[in-house]
Amino acid sequence: MHFLDQAKIFIRSGAGGPGAVSFRREKFIEYGGPDGGHGGKGGDIIFEAVAGLNTLIDFRYTQHFKAQRGHGGSGSNRTGGGGDDLVIKVPVGTQILSEDKETVLADFTVPGQRQVFLRGGDGGRGNASYKTSTNRAPRQHGTGWPAEEMWVWLRLKLLADCGLVGLPNAGKSTFINAVSNAKAKVGDYPFTTVRPQLGVASHKGREFVVADIPGLIEGAAEGAGIGDRFLGHIERCRVLLHLVDASGDDPVGAFEIVQGELDAYGAGLADKPQVLALNKIDAVDAKTLDKLAKKLAKVSGVEVMRLSGASGEGLEPVLDRMIEILGPVPKPTAASGNDEPWSPI
Repeated sequence: MHFLDQAKIFIRSGAGGPGAVSFRREKFIEYGGPDGGHGGKGGDIIFEAVAGLNTLIDFRYTQHFKAQRGHGGSGSNRTGGGGDDLVIKVPVGTQILSEDKETVLADFTVPGQRQVFLRGGDGGRGNASYKTSTNRAPRQHGTGWPAEEMWVWLRLKLLADCGLVGLPNAGKSTFINAVSNAKAKVGDYPFTTVRPQLGVASHKGREFVVADIPGLIEGAAEGAGIGDRFLGHIERCRVLLHLVDASGDDPVGAFEIVQGELDAYGAGLADKPQVLALNKIDAVDAKTLDKLAKKLAKVSGVEVMRLSGASGEGLEPVLDRMIEILGPVPKPTAASGNDEPWSPI
């Protein structure tokens, strides 16, 4: 399945049906009078967060969503049928943004969460409702309230407990493959990972979700490379695992670059709890590794852990630390339904 984390779609609720102009014509009723019924209400546009989806790829091929309009009224004071609501299913973690991407209109973080986003138009009045003591045979009727429509952006931010950050080739894909059921692509060249990858890690009876995003480079927060677009996927993570390639040319500089990009991106990424670890320790001798760890600890001000995703060395202590920071398993949050439509006012 292809991964897509943002899509632009057009949505329109259903217009209200027109009221009817009708008069009673029955054999034994001398004065029939008007009996036109009201039009039916148009369908609503409803968004619903569902479990089991982790991509917006479906919205690449279907971009226009229109609810059914209400049916017209008819004689004998019969109200027209209402239009069917249109329920748009999105992955958990989806945000709905305005067309200019400046305003978050809705945020779906819980499976089953529903929100009436655009309300269908009310039906028009039938001519029977216009009857008065002085207007016994009205011929006017309501045409129905118009539909609401707009273009919106859908943006997916994956929900994960732990996010992996680091420069390209820091060993993030190897790590997530080692600790979870993920099958991320691994290669000896930069930007092997081109899309976010989720994996479920299990350690000491505790399960948590790990998210791997494409590697960051200097200037990523301003659009350089391919990691800037995916930084949003770790905004909701509760802890970050910062992997530094111990076999690289400048591990300390690599740490400073990534940390600088997290700080420049904002959204509280730099303030999140972070586990710092030197990766690929099986490719570096012990003496050099000790020096690197001391330098990195001095620059970062935190304890530097050591691991090798390829050999599995040091994985247990790192997972222990992550579980310690994550704390107890949070209680499930009840899905919050919202019957009121969103309003730009």
